[in-house]
Amino acid sequence: MSTSKGYLDFILEQLSELDGITYKQMMGEYIIYFNGRIAAYLCDDRLLIKPVASAVRMMPNARLEPPYDGAKDMLLCENVDNKAFLKELFEAIYPELPEPKKKKAK
Repeated sequence: MSTSKGYLDFILEQLSELDGITYKQMMGEYIIYFNGRIAAYLCDDRLLIKPVASAVRMMPNARLEPPYDGAKDMLLCENVDNKAFLKELFEAIYPELPEPKKKKAK
C-alpha cells in the first residue's frame, strides 16, 4: 500500500501555517521536510515523526513504527486532525532534526 495523494494534501493543509514545508515523493510514499530538514514520513497513510526528544515529550504514548520494512522506527502521530498541535510539534522538533548531509564534490 502507498500513501494517497488525498492524504498528502490533507497533511500539507494541516501544516500550511508553517513556512518551509516541502515534500519529496519516493516509491509511492513521501518525505516531509521542514526548512530543508527531514521531519516526517508519510507511509501507508500514516504520519511518522522523527523520534527526537521533543517529539517523544509531546507524544509520550505514541507507538514506534517503521515507515517500511528494515527502516528505523518513527513515532506514529495520530493527532493529525489538530492543526495547532502539528504546528507546535514541528516547531518543537526542528532544532533537533539533523542538518541535511552535504553532497560531496566530484
